[in-house]
Amino acid sequence: MSPKLLLLLLVAAGSAESSAPPPDVSTGLDFVVAFPENIASYYLHPPKLMVQITALYDNTKIIIKEHSFSTREPTQNKGVSREYTLDAKMEIFKGETSNRTLQIHSDKSITVHAINLKSSSLQTALVLPIDKLSSEYFIPPVPEIRRTTSPAAIVTTEVTERSPFKLVIVNADKENEVTVEGSVPEKFSLQPYQVQQIWVKTEKELRKVTAEHPVAVLFGHSCAVYHDCTCGQLFTSLPPAQSDKQKYYIPPFLAKNAEKKSFLLLSKDSTVQAFDVNSPLVETEGSAIFYRPGLLINLIPETDFASCYVVNTISDTNSHAVIVVHKDFTDGVHVRNDPLESADWKDLKGTDFRSVAVSLSSGKSAIWHTSSKMAVYFVGKKENARFGNPAAILSHIPDFRGCVLFPEIVRIGKKADGWRESLKNCTDDELDLVSFPETILQTHISKKILQANTDNLQEVWIGMRRSSMSGEWYWVNGSAVEDTNWEEGEPGPDHDGQCAIMSLEDGFGWRDEDCCKAAHPVCYKEPVFFPVE
Repeated sequence: MSPKLLLLLLVAAGSAESSAPPPDVSTGLDFVVAFPENIASYYLHPPKLMVQITALYDNTKIIIKEHSFSTREPTQNKGVSREYTLDAKMEIFKGETSNRTLQIHSDKSITVHAINLKSSSLQTALVLPIDKLSSEYFIPPVPEIRRTTSPAAIVTTEVTERSPFKLVIVNADKENEVTVEGSVPEKFSLQPYQVQQIWVKTEKELRKVTAEHPVAVLFGHSCAVYHDCTCGQLFTSLPPAQSDKQKYYIPPFLAKNAEKKSFLLLSKDSTVQAFDVNSPLVETEGSAIFYRPGLLINLIPETDFASCYVVNTISDTNSHAVIVVHKDFTDGVHVRNDPLESADWKDLKGTDFRSVAVSLSSGKSAIWHTSSKMAVYFVGKKENARFGNPAAILSHIPDFRGCVLFPEIVRIGKKADGWRESLKNCTDDELDLVSFPETILQTHISKKILQANTDNLQEVWIGMRRSSMSGEWYWVNGSAVEDTNWEEGEPGPDHDGQCAIMSLEDGFGWRDEDCCKAAHPVCYKEPVFFPVE
């Protein structure tokens, strides 16, 4: 592809993107986590409660406080994911109110993934940071599960396996007043980091949770039947209430081998809809939750698609990343540092999207896109038990170089001055005079310069000049001079201009110029990337 054509495509893509990308809701500094009862409190095996924490920056200091049991203060470096096993006493039994919550605080951004394991019953959850929680949640309808929710005569609060579904409302760091709206509203007060559990009985007609301050809300069952007479924990974290109509693209892998037993739980109008592999798009207000025996998982609306995710596998399980992306951009998906080549993409019928399930090797995997956005789910299986959750979002900013944590800065300096003065003006702002040694980087940054050129300038200084000792051209950031974009007849002989200036007209060509010429500089700061290996 020619540089000019690539530039036009980049400009077209840039004009379609929001100038202010949505916040990366998965990363933060403060988290609160609860672990509902798994199978039954009296089951002979103790639970194994864990959190996986991924650090985005070096020397991240973390505090892990397990209620009154213990406190740890580890330090993690950039890109490191670590698993922490918690005290089994953190499990919350059937009682209504509990103080058994896990608090996690850090001085730099992290992601948190919760794991609740007892015997072969395993459930996972992506934990949202406290500042991304909401004070309003829609309550989804309860799926009909034979021997769990039906027949109604067997449902009782006395036996864990036959108990109703429940809400687990996890308070954040403020005293709070919470209302669960239904046929008879339930109101209660919570202290910081307290938990309240509510039975979701049919006659209650529960529809919505509202609170004065943000809370997290879990929805599920301690031991729902998923295979013959076998039951296991079934929980999902509810997403914050959303009233706008959203598009949800459903990857068929989620329903594999259970198409006739898979349903969509639509929260806004409290309806249950059978999943149809021939109609994998649902448009609805509020949230959409996918259910199949043993699995509840929030579906990701198209408005929340992102460009970089991180997933961490769980030992002794079979884990996959399930990816949904527009059919024109499948070749931009990378898992770790490798593009997805010869992947078995499946068309989502009646849509412009495709999906694929990628088997994950052990450890951490960054999944990112070079130029577009996508949805990524983490799903797996342990024996016959299934688990899964939306993957943790690190960035909404696509970049051909990797997973962006902090975007690059491309800025045209306000003052027209000589090359040396322009270099100083950039460095005074903790930026550099732009250097772009590779063709693909030249077209990428030229697109950004074009967008920043609100004053219709004709030319700008770039970070290249001629050595007064050897006459050779060099980039001020030390990069090798390999790919260049000199205009015809440029550069001239050694006694011509000693500094490089770039045209902002067709082609973005360079020429040598007198370093004392007054021109505006292009100041630049490289992006910060998450390690993808």
